[in-house]
Amino acid sequence: MRILSIHNNYQIRGGEDESRELEERLLQNMGHEVEVYQENNDRVPAINGLNLALRTVWSREAYNTVKQKLSDKAFNLVHVQNFFPLISPSVYYAAQAQGVPVVQTLRNYRLLCPNGLFFRDGKVCEDCLGKPIPYPGVQHSCYRDSLAASSVTATMITVHRAMQTWQEKVDLYITLSKFAREKFIEGGFPAEKIVVKPNFVAPDPGVGAGLGGYALFVGRLSPEKGLDTLLAAWEQLKNPMPLKIVGDGPLAGEVAKAAEKCPKIELLGRKPMAEVYALMGEAMVLIFPSKWYETFGRVAVEAFAKGTPVIAANIGAIAELVEHGRTGLRFQPGNAADLAAQVEWVLQHQKEWAQMRQEARAEYEAKYTAEKNYLKLMEIYALARTIGR
Repeated sequence: MRILSIHNNYQIRGGEDESRELEERLLQNMGHEVEVYQENNDRVPAINGLNLALRTVWSREAYNTVKQKLSDKAFNLVHVQNFFPLISPSVYYAAQAQGVPVVQTLRNYRLLCPNGLFFRDGKVCEDCLGKPIPYPGVQHSCYRDSLAASSVTATMITVHRAMQTWQEKVDLYITLSKFAREKFIEGGFPAEKIVVKPNFVAPDPGVGAGLGGYALFVGRLSPEKGLDTLLAAWEQLKNPMPLKIVGDGPLAGEVAKAAEKCPKIELLGRKPMAEVYALMGEAMVLIFPSKWYETFGRVAVEAFAKGTPVIAANIGAIAELVEHGRTGLRFQPGNAADLAAQVEWVLQHQKEWAQMRQEARAEYEAKYTAEKNYLKLMEIYALARTIGR
């Protein structure tokens, strides 16, 4: 197959960027031709505010570029990974004009919620879910704490909802979890067009020994990730195991202060993937304390690949990934005492925890390898091409 992959890169590289690159490499390794059309948010500061707003709703440049690419070569499929904010939904129309089927991966909730998270003021917020115009997101300046930016994002959602873009211009959507699929159906997306395919981890990083005796957090240091819950839990533990925190973000300063106050907490900052995998493999447990509706939970699956069980908040897709008592434990989101209790359980049940290490690795092998993912992706592409005829 010849596939055009479309992606708008973030300024701070994250799981979405990593996942789509892995998918592109997987396709290429399996003999498919993948051409990538991408934009980068590093360009945003140089674009005039009005032009940026117009481009977010409808990018003529992206439309013309994609239409030309599809005209120059015979592509079998267009796979849109992320179009926001510089590419826009105009690329769907370009593909339809050339008769090429479109698949869109939904890696966040941007098409339902201006900030893409369903999270505001430290807690889950569904005020915009199902509304024809997501005005609460504008009222609360939910996107980048900016009234203007939130208004533009809400306008993009509203205009394309009115144009029936989401219903008519995309042949198939991919969500990363059943939970995310249900949210998009609640938001008015056609259920028959949404299929579930999780992310995967490749190459296989190999099983770790799990002998480090520490807990590990890996992720963006931001409010929705539950750092406050994590730090509060370590304050409540009578004799906490060491906690290593990998990542960067707006809460880095608060985490650094907590590390100064508690010698068992260590802030490592951002680390290359090889070092992260090494840390995961030796960790006793990975902590995933998110307070928002994660669409997946890539870090948890990476931990499974290393044979490391996960203590996760019982919310969103991460609750779907972690089976309590088999591949890890779950706790009430935002409840530091409950998280502390789960950590204590681990320390007191080492034999059971050793069995969970085996189960975590088995879960990776059963669901999250490149081989399993490729088969699912081919099924999705075949279905999209059938629908698009």
